[in-house]
Amino acid sequence: MSQKLQFIEKASVPGANVSELCREHGISRQTGHKWLRRFREAGYTGLSEQSRRPQSSPLTTGEEVIVRILEWREQRSTWGVDKISKALRRELGSEAPSKNTVARVLTRLGKMRRRRPRVRIWSVDGKPRVEVHGPNDLWTIDFKGWWRAQNRERCEPLTVRDAYSRMVLAVTLVESTRAEEVRAVLTGLFERHGLPTAIQSDNGTPFVCTRGRGGLSRLPVWLLSLGIRVVRSRPGCPQDNGGHERMHRDLAELQLSPAKTRSAQQRACDRWMVDFNEARPHDALGGKTPAEVYRPSERRSLAPLTPSYPADWMTRRVSSCGTISVDGDHVFVSTALNGHVVGLKREGVMRWRARFYDLDLGTLEIAPLNVALAPQYVVMPTVHTVNPGVTPERELNARAGTG
Repeated sequence: MSQKLQFIEKASVPGANVSELCREHGISRQTGHKWLRRFREAGYTGLSEQSRRPQSSPLTTGEEVIVRILEWREQRSTWGVDKISKALRRELGSEAPSKNTVARVLTRLGKMRRRRPRVRIWSVDGKPRVEVHGPNDLWTIDFKGWWRAQNRERCEPLTVRDAYSRMVLAVTLVESTRAEEVRAVLTGLFERHGLPTAIQSDNGTPFVCTRGRGGLSRLPVWLLSLGIRVVRSRPGCPQDNGGHERMHRDLAELQLSPAKTRSAQQRACDRWMVDFNEARPHDALGGKTPAEVYRPSERRSLAPLTPSYPADWMTRRVSSCGTISVDGDHVFVSTALNGHVVGLKREGVMRWRARFYDLDLGTLEIAPLNVALAPQYVVMPTVHTVNPGVTPERELNARAGTG
């Protein structure tokens, strides 16, 4: 900084020879004129060192990024993934790969020991918004808190309700909260009432997997494949599904006098559901009962739909271990998507947007390892050959041409 100040003071004198001052201070003319320009624009603060990190690298390709990762690994063999990713961030700016991508590339190319990938945590961003204009526009589903029958058998009702007509479609005592149990109940409802447009649930098992991409578990994947939109309530916000919670409060009257056995409790639940749907008038329905308002859905097919993605999207089928393969790189997506087709759209050098039907799965970083493994991209260590018969003095004389 002291050198810059001396140069600026001398160069600001009228008639000063900038070229001569640059030679005097040992800097190029470009540097000297740059200091003068910054001084005129921002005063003395403009002389401070500025970041050399580029805003973007539009000419950078995925292959070049992989080569730089390998070069940094060869040059700094003691550096870990974190230091290499930070060095690339300074060099490549916004196009630099993430720490996870650097680790995956080095692991794939045999440059580091394979480790378990970091778990992704999924959560709901905001309050769900669903427009309900008629029956089957939205179904809500949840588990009612369990109780025990007189013989100590566990009674845990799975309840399904139509949001528009308030029609309770199911109060089924299930043996567990596994996806297979819930799917069996929903399959029976679909065969009896048809398919809804959307189904809303909370963030519990098996409706959501908070450690899966997009919160997907096998149950919502099945619903999406049938063309049913999956809606999630916010964690800790029962008001997002207030109508369903209000129905549960009415259902809680069965807990006050438990039946003798689980099968007897199921019969009591069936009687309660008939009374709720066909005998009890609702003020929100103008005094009508839910059975008078509800109409079955016209959608009846339970065959999975073929996903349709835009023409500029790439499609890949998820493997049995939950990964997709693109240009030699195997990227983990979700084990719940085994055998299903996802869509991919490039958004950057190595960044791709992933989608399953209409559900956004976020971004993936995919490195073109097939190109990086080509011979012209393999980083070879520099080898210096030494001729024992040539002394350093003879080598210098030979380079100078003096014999």
